[in-house]
Amino acid sequence: MTDPTAPLAGKTALVTGAARGIGRATARKLASAGCDVIVNYYNSHDEAEALCAEVRALGRRALAVRASVGLPDSVDELFAAIRADFHRLDIVVSNAASGVLKPAMEMTLKHWRWCLETNALALNLLAQRALPLMTDGGRIVALSSLGSVRAMPHYAFIGASKAALESLVRSLAQELGPKGIRVNTVSAGVVDTDALAHFPNREEVLASFSARTPAGPVLTPEDVAGAVYLLCLPEAAMINGATLVVDGGFAISG
Repeated sequence: MTDPTAPLAGKTALVTGAARGIGRATARKLASAGCDVIVNYYNSHDEAEALCAEVRALGRRALAVRASVGLPDSVDELFAAIRADFHRLDIVVSNAASGVLKPAMEMTLKHWRWCLETNALALNLLAQRALPLMTDGGRIVALSSLGSVRAMPHYAFIGASKAALESLVRSLAQELGPKGIRVNTVSAGVVDTDALAHFPNREEVLASFSARTPAGPVLTPEDVAGAVYLLCLPEAAMINGATLVVDGGFAISG
């Protein structure tokens, strides 16, 4: 059984894109702090079920639900599954992301819509559907990246979608704050996850991050998950509409 004195004991959390990488680390962190966890995934069914088994081993409830977070009908199906098993939702972590890694001059309208819908619109869809379940307030945390404010090769449309995401966070924080719901962003530096393997300049990105990070060359999914966890704690009740950068100091290094 989970310790009833755990910081987030009795809370229910939805983590999108939870089967791998930062999402997986975040789901584990929240479960270890006392949360029941809804594990959203799209392609990684076996990984999602394995994660649910880990959560249950901690004495918490877990549910794996397949859904594409950028599609309204799919998000409706996700929340129908949540309502069938849970009566409330306290934490939403909008982590699932996708995009196209190409120079801006090679991008199309289809690429633009895919990036914006998956990386930015998804947050609004999740917030709209979570609101009726957040009867006692709650926390919504969106995962962004330094590409929202920095130019990065092959990252133009993804970066633009992350900038849109951070702007939306501020608007949602203003709208939902009076309802006791705090909305914030965690913006991560370079984390060597499966997603980074798709970058054509992966080795260059890792080397640059390593050389310019004052706190050390390694940034792990657990580091990012820890920041999400901090924003979910009661002590963070007055943090709203903020962007917490987790990059070991990379962004301040010129």
